[in-house]
Amino acid sequence: MSPPAEPGTGTDAEILRLYRGHLSKGRATVAELFGGRMEVASSGAWLTTSDGERYLNCGGYGVFLMGARHPVVLAEVRRQLDVHPVATRILLEPTVARAAEALTAVTPPGLDRVHFSLSGTEAVETALKLARANGRRKVVATYRGYHGKTLGALSVSGKDVYRRPFRPLLDGVTHVPYGDAELLEKELVASPGEVCVIVEPVQGEGGVIIPPDDYLRRVAGLCREHGGFFVLDEVQTGMGRLGTWWGADAAGVVPDVLVAGKALGGGVVPVSAAIATPEAFRPFDKDPYLHTGTFSGAPLLMAAVQGALRAVREDDLVPRAAELGAGLLPRIAEIAARTIPDLVTEVRGRGLLIGVELVEEGLAGELLIELFNHGVVANHSMNGGNVVRFTPPAVLTDADVEHLLTAFEAATRDLVEHAARMPEGGS
Repeated sequence: MSPPAEPGTGTDAEILRLYRGHLSKGRATVAELFGGRMEVASSGAWLTTSDGERYLNCGGYGVFLMGARHPVVLAEVRRQLDVHPVATRILLEPTVARAAEALTAVTPPGLDRVHFSLSGTEAVETALKLARANGRRKVVATYRGYHGKTLGALSVSGKDVYRRPFRPLLDGVTHVPYGDAELLEKELVASPGEVCVIVEPVQGEGGVIIPPDDYLRRVAGLCREHGGFFVLDEVQTGMGRLGTWWGADAAGVVPDVLVAGKALGGGVVPVSAAIATPEAFRPFDKDPYLHTGTFSGAPLLMAAVQGALRAVREDDLVPRAAELGAGLLPRIAEIAARTIPDLVTEVRGRGLLIGVELVEEGLAGELLIELFNHGVVANHSMNGGNVVRFTPPAVLTDADVEHLLTAFEAATRDLVEHAARMPEGGS
């Protein structure tokens, strides 16, 4: 890879000007740290910038499980686009019914009702409203948990820096440490039959935090015992990301509501869903206008859902994610232990959700830049700022894997040189 070009000329400079003028000055500033480059094309595991450079996409916050522009997803979307992309919502429409049938066929048994939305945070709002409609006026969430940034979802997300400017948020929300079933039990015992519990199988934005093996089973059992309403947020972890269709499958649990998103749209369109038991969904069954959205279940989006589910099944992407993750995790850990032993705290992951925890946030940011300089896009973790997160697609080839590992080793060596030049206590 050639080093990032200086922004300031041609199309890239123009786009930076438009970002500053119409979108976000801060976003433009962050982009300049990566050379001001613009992504303009994508295919499979790779994206291309405006200057013709190619980067292995191990970012995207979990969206690209099947890579970019998967042919099965594109075919479904193109077919629907040509005949009926958006519905009136007055008449019944077949694509949403078929998408719901296909989705509930791969979710844990008993999750048979679906409400589709666009973003993960909307699906979380749906789940929280279902909890309210079922009489649960209190919510217990977890520190460092991430559920979105609309007001309800933000209320249950676990980092105060995002919550503080928007207070007051929802009343009756309590946060407990992730993985601590004992403290959760105290909250449920204190308010039996009144509590909604929302957790993730693995905290993605929290920094790839993996709970104790029996944690989700204990959460589910405590909710049953004390009348809790169990919401499992699988927006990032679902659709095979963890090497199983859902984190719920690995734990052997069935929540009242499972929240899906990101990869659900096949990396082509934004789609999310709240998938519920009939009992949990009963208020929405009773009144179909209690919770609606103009673009909920839009035919174009539902075509993408059907294509995404087909792609995962036909390409065996769930076992492929498990296989790739099992190979990548120890090799990334070995490289980190060898090249940055004093800068890395831990390498952890499950399936194709892998986190590298550095000793401070500034180093995580530097590692992201060094990875980019060597041809790999990764992500920071919003609620775990010292963690670099890899969410590669399950379509990686052997050559892609070697590119990632070679780039990671080169990036860590460059990070050591950069850290050595940093003033003590600086970043």
